[in-house]
Amino acid sequence: MLHSRTAASRLLRCATRWQHSSAQPTLNSITSDDIAHFAQFLPQNAILSTLSPISVPPSEIEQYNTDWMGKYRGSSTTVLRPQTTEQVSKIMKWCHERRIGVVPQGGNTGLVGGSVPLKDELILSLSNMSKVRSFDPVSGALVADAGCILESLTEYIAPHDHIMPLDLGAKGSCQIGGNVSTNAGGLRLLRYGSLHGSVLGLEVVLPDGTILDNLSTLRKDNTGYDLKQLFIGAEGTLGVVTGVSILTPAAPRTVNNVILALPTFENVLPLFKLAQQHLSEILSAFEFIDRTAYELAVKHGQGKGLSDEEIEGAECFVLLETSGGKKEHDEEKLNILLETLLESDQPLITTGVLSQSPAQFVSLWKLREGVPEAVSKEGKTYKYDISIPIASFKEVVDATREQLRRKGLLHEDAVRHVIGYGHVGDGNLHLNIAAAAYTPEIESALEPFVYELVASYKGSISAEHGIGAMKTHAIHYSKSGVAINLMRRIKQVFDPHGIMNPRKVLE
Repeated sequence: MLHSRTAASRLLRCATRWQHSSAQPTLNSITSDDIAHFAQFLPQNAILSTLSPISVPPSEIEQYNTDWMGKYRGSSTTVLRPQTTEQVSKIMKWCHERRIGVVPQGGNTGLVGGSVPLKDELILSLSNMSKVRSFDPVSGALVADAGCILESLTEYIAPHDHIMPLDLGAKGSCQIGGNVSTNAGGLRLLRYGSLHGSVLGLEVVLPDGTILDNLSTLRKDNTGYDLKQLFIGAEGTLGVVTGVSILTPAAPRTVNNVILALPTFENVLPLFKLAQQHLSEILSAFEFIDRTAYELAVKHGQGKGLSDEEIEGAECFVLLETSGGKKEHDEEKLNILLETLLESDQPLITTGVLSQSPAQFVSLWKLREGVPEAVSKEGKTYKYDISIPIASFKEVVDATREQLRRKGLLHEDAVRHVIGYGHVGDGNLHLNIAAAAYTPEIESALEPFVYELVASYKGSISAEHGIGAMKTHAIHYSKSGVAINLMRRIKQVFDPHGIMNPRKVLE
């Protein structure tokens, strides 16, 4: 009996320690003494601070404190822009000792508030770390600083006939380190897979300043735990990604795209199945756009794939892309598919347009990539990036619209549009709600409604943009209690002082 009491007491002490360690630690604000310390190893132009002895106007760091949607805003006094991994290491070592919160920031193009401070944490911008370290045109292994712009990397390897394995609408401003940290998916995941497969290795500065050099360029390495996977999608909560080794595929010799008009959403799945059968290995993208999303893109000058007559009666659209190695072979496959679609007794499409030139190819993609910008021009946007069964895309959009109608919010002064678009190939729906302004009434109508709806389909509340600050309270809709506790334990091992991107991912 005594033994049992002793064991119970020990378990209670362990539980108490875990409860205390899980609580959000108290972090310190940056002082002038901290600025003086950073100035010892950083050039003056690498430090932006409203504190002495730097004392820049607050307006100079406003862009770092605010996300691009204007939804999340921090009150950081200081932005550091190191140029080397060693400088990042020194910064992290000091912040670890001083218990200063750190928010790693790339291009700040995220949708969930993951790259801006929520209080006065130090902002660690990777924008000055933008060098390509090496590229092997035989293996396709590219090693680059985390601050390299995705589009710049695409241009760098293009002369070597290689492409980046991901393509995003924000490619002109997003950075590869941020892409990795959020496990960005993008437009061609169907063909090239996720970053969990294409990232070969990472260089990461841990919270205490330790440099984890795991920049392997090997495709196969079966020695122990695959540590890089912990940092892909961790959103800067376990360490700062400073270097990325990534496998870049050979550029296709020929690409084609076609936009198709569908009379009903019920035809999307049969169309996808038929496209897979006919196009097999050359199918590289299969994008869904509902009618409202299409019309907004056209309205705001993002292109025009079809004439007004051609879209009459269409409920939604599909943008399909092929990429392969032989022009005649690919065009023959695509033409057979289009003939099958148009000559069927019960056609799945009403019409379509096949790009006939590089300019038209770009124009059709501009229509799809321009949807987010077009929606943002209609007001403030609530963005839900979710994974659900493909057959449920329209059901989720319609259910959300009906929820807002029941709440009396579906009108010009509140919610203006509810739209859906996304990647059919990986079940990723972008549910966007365009509103006149961000209001508590709209948010309470949407949450937890949207998360409960996703959970009812056994889906994920985040498909590719992460949890950030927006969804920390909702992670349990997609992760079990056991999984969340394991995530907390991993966080505790890497970041016992809780300085890395505080209040993100895990509450």
